[in-house]
Amino acid sequence: MKEKKLRKIAFTVIGSIAALTVFFCFQITDKLTTNYDFEKFFPQNDPETDFFLEFRDKFETDNDFVLIGIGNDNGIFDAEFLFDIDRFSNALARLKFVTDVKSPTNIELPIISGGVPYDVPILNFQKEEKYSSDSTKIFNSPELLNNFFSEDGKHLSILVSHEQYLSKQRCDSLSMSLQDCVSDFGFDEIHLAGRAVGQRYFVERIEMELITFVSISIVLITLFLVIAFRSKWGVAVPLTVVLLAVIWLVGIMVMFGKAFDILLTIVPTILFVVGMSDVVHIVSKYFDELRLGREKLVALKTAFKEIGIATFLTSITTAIGFLTLLSSSIIPLREFGIIAATGVFVAYILAYTLLPAVLLLSKKPKVSDKKPLEVFWTRKLHGFLLWTIRNKKKVLIGSLGVLALCILGISKIEVNNYLLEDLRENDPLKKDFMYFENTFAGVRPFEMHINVIDKNKSIFHPQVLHEIELIEDYLYSDYEIGFIASPVSAIKMINKANHRGIQEFYKLPDDYEQLDKVSKQLSRFAKSKQMRALITEDQSEGRLFGKMGDWGAKEIKRRNEGLDNFINQNINTQLIQVRQTGTARLIDLNNELLSATMIQGLVIAFLAIALIVGLMFKSFKMILISFVPNVFPLLLVAAFMGFTGIDLKVSTAIIFTIAFGIAVDDTIHFLSKLRLELGKGRSELYAIKRTFIGTGKAIILTSLILVAGFLSLMISSFKGTFYTGLLVSLTLFFAVFSDLLLLPVLLWLTKKKSR
Repeated sequence: MKEKKLRKIAFTVIGSIAALTVFFCFQITDKLTTNYDFEKFFPQNDPETDFFLEFRDKFETDNDFVLIGIGNDNGIFDAEFLFDIDRFSNALARLKFVTDVKSPTNIELPIISGGVPYDVPILNFQKEEKYSSDSTKIFNSPELLNNFFSEDGKHLSILVSHEQYLSKQRCDSLSMSLQDCVSDFGFDEIHLAGRAVGQRYFVERIEMELITFVSISIVLITLFLVIAFRSKWGVAVPLTVVLLAVIWLVGIMVMFGKAFDILLTIVPTILFVVGMSDVVHIVSKYFDELRLGREKLVALKTAFKEIGIATFLTSITTAIGFLTLLSSSIIPLREFGIIAATGVFVAYILAYTLLPAVLLLSKKPKVSDKKPLEVFWTRKLHGFLLWTIRNKKKVLIGSLGVLALCILGISKIEVNNYLLEDLRENDPLKKDFMYFENTFAGVRPFEMHINVIDKNKSIFHPQVLHEIELIEDYLYSDYEIGFIASPVSAIKMINKANHRGIQEFYKLPDDYEQLDKVSKQLSRFAKSKQMRALITEDQSEGRLFGKMGDWGAKEIKRRNEGLDNFINQNINTQLIQVRQTGTARLIDLNNELLSATMIQGLVIAFLAIALIVGLMFKSFKMILISFVPNVFPLLLVAAFMGFTGIDLKVSTAIIFTIAFGIAVDDTIHFLSKLRLELGKGRSELYAIKRTFIGTGKAIILTSLILVAGFLSLMISSFKGTFYTGLLVSLTLFFAVFSDLLLLPVLLWLTKKKSR
């Protein structure tokens, strides 16, 4: 009668879960989207971010453009090629959302003669007889070289400006229009770089990798389940539970309007392998009980009773590992932490509703009738435990030696990052980026805000301009920026125009009277679109921007320190105040905060685990013992990063808190089983033995599944995802050895003295 009632409840549970699953599937089908917005990686509620947003409102964004680099094997001064460039530029200007196109064939320089301004083209592409003289002027003009023309004379670039703050959909539309336009022309070599192009590319890669990761995880985990259980129920039931957990989580994400981004693509894989851990522990215990001759209902009750508390605690610790990311100031990291933690609890709920319901309604599976000591796992684990205890001193000495090696490796870790470091070297988008890096001034923006402190002077005051010129000269000569535009460069352009476009007059006028005259000329255009990008309407603030190489945050920090020293020693800070800003700088500053964020997250995770272990054993000794086998894998992975040159950045810093939250699960299972054995009145020695043999198989199997699942991330074209797969897999691999080698030794050495 009791079993009949339980079967009725099981049918109700399965029906309810099926209905919810159908609901979530409809949500996913209708509303699932992908997105990539790198500005969300800026730190929130941060003075640097707030300053940049105010700066951007005053001037313009530093990433609403597309650069197009075009190469010609016969050199750019080729009539047919230049006519094609002009037609191409005109076609670009007609595209929707494009606001301006600056091309070598349409750029004009101002000339002022008799007080009358007029424009002359920098390149008379329609007159071949002028190619020689035009090329001479171009290669003697630093404001053009490495900006629109390459030094080798075989490449030129076109700057396409588009409407600011375009949505993803409009960026996609613009990107496709650009690609269609490019395909109409048969240039020898062409490269594109910019937010609209990059965002569409990233989204396409995210969508493809999301499908790939889940597919590979299913194949690998199925293979391990077949090897481990050799039973159709041992494969079908765990797979069903975790697949539904993934569907539910994605459905919940869609309901709250959350799109998949570059971080969230790995959440289904993480949930797939992490959710499988609890299921495998339960199924493994269930099979063990059946193997002992228990009835199906008794075996189910025993499995869920003995494993229940442990899996609840491991779900909490894993969720804590993800939730520590809430300490970060980066929105995508916080969202990743919340969604992943939610997924862990979804998997737990399904493991304790769907799993028992299915097992109850299904036939009793066939299991091996061998006695426990004859079972492969029991014999091997028994032998391994004996070897470990007999060699406990060697284990401890070896661990201390590894610890010393870890300290050396950790000392070699560097905090560093690049703008497109997440892409592999052979990635098409990365190749386009490197093309501009190697052929022109680069793509990485340099932004500096200039504020005139003396309110009696404007940005065009001669003294202010000379101070800005000092900074420009340093940026060109010592900082090695490839191209700069500023109020000073605008004054130089007007001065050159006043002298019939002669290049030697591209400078600030020699005397203050003449400089004041030129400044007044330029101030008349203060409200023009071009000048609004350089000065505010009241002429009290200015903008200096340029293009530079993506040398890495570490090298750029060194150059910034040199720039700051130069400004402090040579610039009149009572007259002007300067401050670097921009998207690239925010990314670098954000990366510098990661170390503190990572340590803060780990401390929170450590305290949470200490609380759980403390409540389990009410023993400070057990708290210390539980930390050692879980800190050790983190030290080993950190040392691996140091020895192999893997830098600490956003994509690698989050690994430590995630890996700790997952790796500690095995320790919780081990200690929870030990607590049960001690609660049965068994001696510590016998309890350790029973715990080791009872949990060893499940720990090894779940770790193999976790490692296999995370290794699938290594096929990603994104380096951040690749390193997540590699480093988390290594952490879990090391954690198995710590739990089955070091933890028993520590428990053995700290046991109470007994006969």
